[in-house]
Amino acid sequence: METLKRILLVEDDPNDIELTLGALSEHNLANEIVIARDGVEALDYLYRRGDFASRPAGNPVVILLDLKMPKLGGLQVLRQLKADEDMRFIPIVILTSSRESRDLEECYKLGVNAYVVKPVRFAEFVEAIKGISMFWVLINELPPATSKKQ
Repeated sequence: METLKRILLVEDDPNDIELTLGALSEHNLANEIVIARDGVEALDYLYRRGDFASRPAGNPVVILLDLKMPKLGGLQVLRQLKADEDMRFIPIVILTSSRESRDLEECYKLGVNAYVVKPVRFAEFVEAIKGISMFWVLINELPPATSKKQ
């Protein structure tokens, strides 16, 4: 039986974390969801350092990344991961409230896989999360070298 792959949710807002987890569970997605509350924590998780030094090996199947966070923002995290040969193929979906064109353009220049503006209404938010999870977790195929590291 294939092990369910992890999803890394990088989000500092407790309400958005709760909404995202609720939306994922509403669609019976059984994957483990790891939560990082800022960019530093996300990088520590991915590079298995600090509190995450002994976490199980493997990369998440997708990273849901907010842009505006304390300590280290989403753009800096995206920049570092897409520049890293071992991390660049992990799909990264920006999940943000920012509709600023410069954020959107910068994310795509850096190699983001998708940019999703968080809908305000709960029902729309649930549908957006469902679409993201269905595609990136269940449908998308990663390159062989990447999937071996998961």
